[in-house]
Amino acid sequence: MKKFVFASVLLLSSTFSFSQEKKQSSMLWEISGNGLTQPSYVFGTVHIICREDFLFPDLLREKFINANEVFLELDMDDPNMIMKMMSLLQLPKGQTIQKLFGDSAFKSFDSSYKKITGSSASMFNGFKPFMLMSMLTEKMLTCSNKESYEQNFITLATKYKKDIKGLETIEDQVAVFDSIPDSVEVANLKEMVTNFNKQVNEFKKLVAVYKTQNVDSLFNITQTGVKDIEAESELLTKRNSKWIPVMKTNMQKASCFFAVGAAHLGGNIGVLALLRKEGYTVKPVQLQ
Repeated sequence: MKKFVFASVLLLSSTFSFSQEKKQSSMLWEISGNGLTQPSYVFGTVHIICREDFLFPDLLREKFINANEVFLELDMDDPNMIMKMMSLLQLPKGQTIQKLFGDSAFKSFDSSYKKITGSSASMFNGFKPFMLMSMLTEKMLTCSNKESYEQNFITLATKYKKDIKGLETIEDQVAVFDSIPDSVEVANLKEMVTNFNKQVNEFKKLVAVYKTQNVDSLFNITQTGVKDIEAESELLTKRNSKWIPVMKTNMQKASCFFAVGAAHLGGNIGVLALLRKEGYTVKPVQLQ
């Protein structure tokens, strides 16, 4: 399951108790109290999802439009972001993916990778393992029509002339994966291609939980079988903690709308729990 945790956090990245929790949970949460003069909102996304599973009701659109400030994980309307990302994802000079794997292991990996993606992994030989992992993760969706919450928010922001801001920079986000040893990421890539069909089914389960809008069950499914505590800390715990001061500062000034990967919301290390610890009242807003 370790490799699935990486993949699910990228897309969002246990026992399901759907019926009892559903009325008390949501993917949209109102933040109030602690001196705020007007509420702010935080919404949990899956970074890419099949259209038939896409949840974007009018109430969610309304909260986004009415917010004075909007934040995604990254400032995705930055025209230089893609160029920055491509530069940051380059391996150091002289290093390649093939060298990280070793010739024999890379040949076996590439054969499986081609069957899944239709492309050779050697096309990304100069890029860090994160690039290959992202490509594989997107292929977990077996539908032909896909949606992106972030892209929909960007479209709305353009329409209503809103400036999207980021809770972190692209440098921060890439640094998270840079902190994970190459050997761990290579091992995850090997497991992803070896057990890809199993992971497709696991992702379907994750989406089923997402659709119940149960943030704690969603958090639990991403934690099942976690063995690499340091990787978990980098992907979720540390990032959540760094976001809270940014959220606090901006909510004091104006009503904000925040959208982050849904795996970041639940659990005792999640954004909702951390906001409560800071003295805010956080309550679910029913979308359906």
